[in-house]
Amino acid sequence: MLELKQVSFEVADEGHDKEIIHDVSLTVPQGRLIVITGPNGGGKSTLARLIAGIERPTSGRIYFHGQDITDMGITERAKMGIGFAFQQPVRFKGIQVRDLLQLAAGKNVSVAESCKFLSSVGLCARDYIDREVNASLSGGELKRIEIATVLARGTALSVFDEPEAGIDLWSFQNLIDVFQGMRRHIENSSILIISHQERILNIADEIVVLRDGRLEAQGPREDILPRLIGTSAAVQSCRQIS
Repeated sequence: MLELKQVSFEVADEGHDKEIIHDVSLTVPQGRLIVITGPNGGGKSTLARLIAGIERPTSGRIYFHGQDITDMGITERAKMGIGFAFQQPVRFKGIQVRDLLQLAAGKNVSVAESCKFLSSVGLCARDYIDREVNASLSGGELKRIEIATVLARGTALSVFDEPEAGIDLWSFQNLIDVFQGMRRHIENSSILIISHQERILNIADEIVVLRDGRLEAQGPREDILPRLIGTSAAVQSCRQIS
């Protein structure tokens, strides 16, 4: 489905080029849940932005369903079926939740359909469908609404950048339940999650380890996770929510 070939990314830093991603090649197969993990500052979020089209690689190519999308922006990629959920969801003053779901779907969405999407992320539809997407919503509520928009979009590839950021313990467990539900019904679509959390790593089909912008490992969860547990990076990453 998604393939990165020798992708690198540099930024200007005090007059010098600083490499954030170095020669990364990886494949996200169809119908799989992949988690990218690794130490803080390792380039995980940058890699997610490269996949979504927010950033462009300095070198290398990105393919989606065999088509070269390297030079496409986020809008073009979204039309092709790549959805992206930000680490900190955007608040839209004056826009109601039902409007946001319709914008995500790109078509008229019935009240019943809207309620279905909200219910799937653990929200009582009647309490949220007419709510404004503003500061009155908590971080956990915003996160779940954003995931509902990804579901409404019906993307072939859904990318989540540290979805656990800024949410409480109860919302985190609900988030795990949402991803497990998505995993059971993804069929021909795939999910890519950037995360430190062991409980998210535990529901992955495959784990990718990124360190210092380099691909350190990729493989089935049962092969990679035991190698992470007990390392300093894993302790730092997996115990942030206990």
